[in-house]
Amino acid sequence: MRALITGASGFVGGAVLRRLHLEGVQVRVLARPQADDSNWAGFPNIEVVEGDLRDPASLQRAVSDCRWVLHVAADYRLWVPDPDAMYQANVAGTEALIRAAQEAGVERIVYTSSVAVLGFRADGQPSDEETPSSLTDMIGHYKRSKFLAEERVRALCREEGAPVVIVNPSTPIGPGDRKPTPTGRMIVEAAAGRMPAFIDTGLNVVHVDDVAMGHWLALQQGRVGERYILGGDNLSLQAILTRISGLTGRPSPRLRLPRRLLFPVAWLAESWVRWRGRGVPLVTRDELRMAAHRMYFDSRKAEQELGYTHRPAEEALRDAVAWFSQHQYY
Repeated sequence: MRALITGASGFVGGAVLRRLHLEGVQVRVLARPQADDSNWAGFPNIEVVEGDLRDPASLQRAVSDCRWVLHVAADYRLWVPDPDAMYQANVAGTEALIRAAQEAGVERIVYTSSVAVLGFRADGQPSDEETPSSLTDMIGHYKRSKFLAEERVRALCREEGAPVVIVNPSTPIGPGDRKPTPTGRMIVEAAAGRMPAFIDTGLNVVHVDDVAMGHWLALQQGRVGERYILGGDNLSLQAILTRISGLTGRPSPRLRLPRRLLFPVAWLAESWVRWRGRGVPLVTRDELRMAAHRMYFDSRKAEQELGYTHRPAEEALRDAVAWFSQHQYY
């Protein structure tokens, strides 16, 4: 009972690896040369295959003799100076991996998409799997690349019988966010008391370990060609920051800024990073455009069909803050 995981060195992929290990699955990981092995270094019998989503020969080696494939890897950056590599990994790499898995006779594939590909409801209610969206709705290269990738996956299921179940995590937080992700970076800044103000937006917050369990449930019970939102609690950004303040004792920001005032700041931050040739902007124009919508989502389909559950957002935030503190991020 062997499963291949891509993206095991990342935040969600590491949580999926831990879940499969708990379920007694023999795990193989696809890892690039010199990849951070912290997520699997302490586990026995983890098989590592060196490769890359842009190297078809390595994908064929990776999927060989696997019953399952969990494709968690993605280039997840909300700002990129050169987006070509992102499209190569997220779109072309996804298609290449699924084709390699089909040729190898893999029984089931779970593809990790994102709620970023879903639309927003006109009445302001949380979106679900059927909320329509189009490529023109996608803000930024990350969202566009994930939208195109999911469209290609659905076409492979429909036209070529690819045995893929799609999962759409919302905003995972919790232990193991080493990079950290953009959301993790926000938690660190708030926990350190370095966030003096906020904007009026909202997120669906979910514990990363619940997302990992959702992957396992999708692998066991998901319907091929269907997608399932793996989410948690819908909270305003102000509510998230207030909860972080309660966990850390740091004051919660009280000043709410209009988004339009931050666009010049974002332009300067992006220009500075471009000039330096390294780093990540503190805030980007795409992030501000996305914040125009409260990113609220409904996980009832996964709950009803997969038996998916999630713990309260307070637990997810507590575990995230504790992990960042323990590892001296602030």
